[in-house]
Amino acid sequence: MLLINVKDNETIDRALSRYKKKVKDTQLLKEVRRRKNFEKPSVTRRATVLKAIHRESIKIQEMND
Repeated sequence: MLLINVKDNETIDRALSRYKKKVKDTQLLKEVRRRKNFEKPSVTRRATVLKAIHRESIKIQEMND
């Protein structure tokens, strides 16, 4: 759980922006979305392999052009 201490004479907008930055830095929202639906480890591995193949094909196309 993230805690944000609001300092004296600090606006709520400034505190909210600090909170948003902390959430982004800790990748909390990404973790919540990942855990929302269970995905088998084999499916996760397959997705990473397909992404790597796609990136490699793009590199090859750029080299040929």
